[in-house]
Order: sequence, then C-alpha cells, then structure tokens
Amino acid sequence: MILISHLLALACYLGAALLAATPFLRPIGAPVRGVTALLGLGVAAHAAGLAAFSFAIAQLPLTGLGPSLSTAGLVLAATLLLAELGAREVSLTLVAAPLAAVSTIAALAVGLTPGADPDSARSGWLAAHVALSFVGLAAFATAGAAGAMYLVERRELRGRRFGVIRFFPPLATLDRVNHVAALSGWVVLTIGIVLSAAYSVAFQQADTLKLTWGTGAWAASTTVALGRVIGGWQARRAAVISAGACAVVLLLYIAFRALVAGQGRFL
Repeated sequence: MILISHLLALACYLGAALLAATPFLRPIGAPVRGVTALLGLGVAAHAAGLAAFSFAIAQLPLTGLGPSLSTAGLVLAATLLLAELGAREVSLTLVAAPLAAVSTIAALAVGLTPGADPDSARSGWLAAHVALSFVGLAAFATAGAAGAMYLVERRELRGRRFGVIRFFPPLATLDRVNHVAALSGWVVLTIGIVLSAAYSVAFQQADTLKLTWGTGAWAASTTVALGRVIGGWQARRAAVISAGACAVVLLLYIAFRALVAGQGRFL
C-alpha cells in the first residue's frame, strides 16, 4: 500500500510535468484541467501512502531522512496544486512537479524508515521547518527565473530577434508564473521562517548566519510578493526586482558559505 501509493504519486507528478510541456511541442491551449487532475490524484495517493506509513509506525512521517523527503515532496506538490488552481496556468508545473518527483524518488531510494528517536516532537519540528523553507525557496527561485526569462524575451522581441525565445513561453505566461510563484513562495517561506525562529527559541539553538540569510531571503520574497499585490508592480518592474532579489539571495548564500569554509557546513 505504502510503496504503491508513492509510485502512483510519482507517476502522476511526472505525468503532470509532461502534460504541462505539451503546449511547447504543439500549438494547443494550456491543459489546466488535465494537469490539475493529475496533480490532485498524485497528492491524494501520496497523502494516503504517508497516512498508512504513519499508522504503521504510530508517529508522524517526519523522522528519518526518507519520510522527511517524502513529506517535503507532498508539501511541494500540494502547494503546486493550489497555485495552479488559483492561477489557472500550468507553467509552474514544469519546474515544481519534477522537484516533487525527485524528492519522492529520493525518499524511496533512501528507504521509508523512521528515525531512531520515536519521541519525534523536536526532530519533527525541525523537519517541518526545513521542508517548508525548501518549498518556499524553490518557489522564490522559480519567480526569479521567470522574471529573468521575461526580461530576455522582451529584449529579444524588441530587437526582432527570434532565436532562443522560440522555446520560451509567452510574456504573459512568464509574468503569471512570476506572480503566482512569488506569492506562493512568500506564504510557504513565511511559515518556514516562523517555525525556524520558534525552534531556536524553544530549544535555545540559534545559528546567526543561517538566521541572517533566512531572514534576508524572506525579506526579499516579501518585497516581491507585496510589491505585486499591494504596490501594483507591472510585469517588467516585477521581473527586474524578482530576478535581482533572487540573485542577491544566491550571492549572500555563496558569501556565507565562503565565510564558514572549513568551520562546518552552512545549510
């Protein structure tokens, strides 16, 4: 039951990604219904598999590397489903559905084995923070990538150059992906950051560099999301700021990694 549910979820995630790619292969409309139906089936199967696993071990599937990876994949797929239902677009599936599939494959490869500590409140708290932060950062990176693609395509169109942009989605689609990914990334990353701060206070464990970088990433994500919702940013402005903010967050990560080189691992 557990393995079959995970394999069915995996097949649905990959099928949704392939179906979302069909508009790039032939001139058809976005297959929103088909993609969301596959994602919904995958999320339902994945949730059923994890529920069965939890029932079998009498604890939440948040301890052990395999269960945590599977939970992260489910959270990512469920977030993607909600985003695509709200946007009525499928471009985000091209990036996020394969990520959910990779997380599920990794969970099966590692093995769905619970952690050594059955009293999982502390480790479950940490695992939930890591999973949600990963999903939020992935969505924020998607917004930045869509923004960068928008700027490249817009420049090439203005110069009447149609080389590589023949494989790009329309400008309106990229703008929509940027909008949805920025909002969904901000929501999920906010929850992850709150869990991280609460964990640090509750267990008196704090890593200054990690908290600084995480807060900076959240601030960048918040700026883009609120700019789109409240500031009324138009497509080009949103693309410039989201791509720039994503680049700054990445550069900060590289700088912090270099700062602690040889002293342990950062993130």
